[in-house]
Amino acid sequence: MRIPFAAALPFALIAAVPAQAQTDPARTAVQGLDDGLLAIMKAKGTVKSRAASIAPVIDRAFDLSLMTRLAVGPAWTTTAPADQQALVAAFRRMTIAQYATNFDDWSGERFVIADRIEARGGDKLVRTTLAAPGKADIAISYRLRQIGGAWKIIDVFYRNSISQVATRRSDFASVLARGGAKALVAHLDSLAAKGSF
Repeated sequence: MRIPFAAALPFALIAAVPAQAQTDPARTAVQGLDDGLLAIMKAKGTVKSRAASIAPVIDRAFDLSLMTRLAVGPAWTTTAPADQQALVAAFRRMTIAQYATNFDDWSGERFVIADRIEARGGDKLVRTTLAAPGKADIAISYRLRQIGGAWKIIDVFYRNSISQVATRRSDFASVLARGGAKALVAHLDSLAAKGSF
């Protein structure tokens, strides 16, 4: 199992608020993702088979459209609708490929979700820990937003400080500047083919 992320972004100003951890819908959304990841790790198989299994889990857990827009940044507003759709589709392919590649084997790993759900404005933060026998725990936090009546993940923070969206925005900006939306779609497809980021 590999979990690659790049640049660090300070994660501050989180106000903790008590919540009923067992029934909070944001926690339930993260639990569904964790369960899906453990399932593909235990099943092993090929990248293709793991991708097929995790794709519907990712579609339920994440708002990939909003994540794409946030990662593209200000350029999103001047991107043609057809290119926006192509970017979301490519972002989805990349996300599925990364999870299918990085969560490839199970050796006793488990996810522990913190009881306390934290608030940040109208969003929620669900903190988890990936624990593996004989290895240091890895903190992974999920920021969720209520969209269409469901809580969806809109960002992932590795070790509580590395924002996927911020990391990708930095990477995507240079690609967009060089070749626009079509170049970014090609870049995302290249990342999907590699299965890592």
